[in-house]
Amino acid sequence: MIDRPASSLLRRMLAALALVLLAPVAQAAWFVWETVELPLSSGAACGNGTPYRFFVNRTPLNNHLAITFEGGGACWDQDACEGIGDYSATNPDGIPADYMSLPNSAAGGLVTPFSARVDPFEGVRTQDWTLVYMPYCTGDVHTGNLVHVYDDKRPDQPRVQYHRGQANVKAAADWMREHLGRPGNLLLTGFSAGGVGSTSNYAVLRDRLAPKGRATLMADSGPLMNAPRGNTKEQSPSQPLHELIRASWGLDLPGGMIPTLQAKLPGLDVNNMGSLNGALARHYPKDRFGYLVFQQDGIFSGFSYLDFFPEIANETDPKKQKQMLNALWRQDIAAWLPSLDAEPNISYHVPFFRDFNESHCLTIVDFSGTGIQEKGIASAETFVNNGLDRKPPMRNVEQDQVSDLTQPLSIALEILAIVLGLFG
Repeated sequence: MIDRPASSLLRRMLAALALVLLAPVAQAAWFVWETVELPLSSGAACGNGTPYRFFVNRTPLNNHLAITFEGGGACWDQDACEGIGDYSATNPDGIPADYMSLPNSAAGGLVTPFSARVDPFEGVRTQDWTLVYMPYCTGDVHTGNLVHVYDDKRPDQPRVQYHRGQANVKAAADWMREHLGRPGNLLLTGFSAGGVGSTSNYAVLRDRLAPKGRATLMADSGPLMNAPRGNTKEQSPSQPLHELIRASWGLDLPGGMIPTLQAKLPGLDVNNMGSLNGALARHYPKDRFGYLVFQQDGIFSGFSYLDFFPEIANETDPKKQKQMLNALWRQDIAAWLPSLDAEPNISYHVPFFRDFNESHCLTIVDFSGTGIQEKGIASAETFVNNGLDRKPPMRNVEQDQVSDLTQPLSIALEILAIVLGLFG
């Protein structure tokens, strides 16, 4: 792996030094995670009806703001909403006040370089910004607007699921505007379900926070694929998923995601959620929008297709099943990228494979193994900085389907992979 440029290392060292020098005189809320609990009267809630909490880490160094949306499955049935099974909703029992200190959740922000103040694994431009971490506990990729009773598994013990993603984001945006003011530069990012959430809520947050400087989206491994309602699943493999979540999560109801975005984005096609990518780019022509996915993503593809293609769900050969899922994933990507090409302020980074987490997510823990060697791109950090620095948009799709199989990972990812292999 190509070494990180010396200027990037120097930037990290200077930021760390600033933290040390300022710590003795800093107000109590600087450089520590502050818990913000939203009142239930705001409509905000976790999936089990408990209060929604998010976390803020302030800095005196500037007034820029980086918001990270957490990932973690989704649900449209009782088991998944209770955290049972593959791809099930994360945090079914809500978000504790000490969430940021728990090693099996946000790990003090080290879950991504964007939420880490001084990350020992990876440096990014935003580490000296004010950081906001938006946990995920609603099972609706931060987009829902419906209280749904699921009793398909245990009718005598139904799950009342508060799909309150939209209310959480709107209430958090109000709090941020009141307590943090208008930011200078603004970054919205997220991984997996948070990648969907950062894209879906970009307009709401951007308009409410009204940044004075640059606004940027970096959505990781949660693409809104093109899936027009009139298409069959053979034409658009994500179409059945989109149709189901619209009903299960109340996306079309008054106050829901789709009416909200329709009012903000005249170019949105309400019959194709994938049109949001282009509608955002056209409505905010000075902003930058970046999308990252792996071609071999084995998790988001399973989430997207397994429940809707019985021939895949019933396949008993795991290797063949993965191949079938990947064929649909690549079909969706092939239809998605041309729609992104149509907008001059959209970039994308689509490497082949990373031997970690089934090639799902490029921005968790660090960026190692996310480069495209044939283009001389060491990692996704290059892509991220390109967008933040407003250089010409990058549109990277890896053609080499071999080199990534032996691409080295960082020591941190290697250790984490071993731990996950041992304990799940």
